[in-house]
Amino acid sequence: MTDQPLQVGGGRKTLGDFAPKLAELTDDVLFTDVWNRAQLPARDRSLITVAVLTAGGDTDQLRFHLGRAIENGLTPDELIEAITHVAFYAGWPKAMGAMAVAKQLFTAPDTNA
Repeated sequence: MTDQPLQVGGGRKTLGDFAPKLAELTDDVLFTDVWNRAQLPARDRSLITVAVLTAGGDTDQLRFHLGRAIENGLTPDELIEAITHVAFYAGWPKAMGAMAVAKQLFTAPDTNA
């Protein structure tokens, strides 16, 4: 699985000056180690992460990971379907919150134009 993009965290960038140990663990353990293990492709890790964050109602983290999932090869349609599927196992309100985040991200005008 060497053809997948290297997964890099942003812990030091976002929290390094405030919570350096959490930033270090985020970057060095979660991303450098766990996300880049060869046993599971980044695309699958992203799908799992989106499902778990949806199930937990963690919409702040979900916002980042939906974007990461797109970078890792998932399509908006696949992510919308995953959130819909999770609704029946994790709860309707959590899925509705997650879908609102997805809608905001996937329908926002492209700011790179």
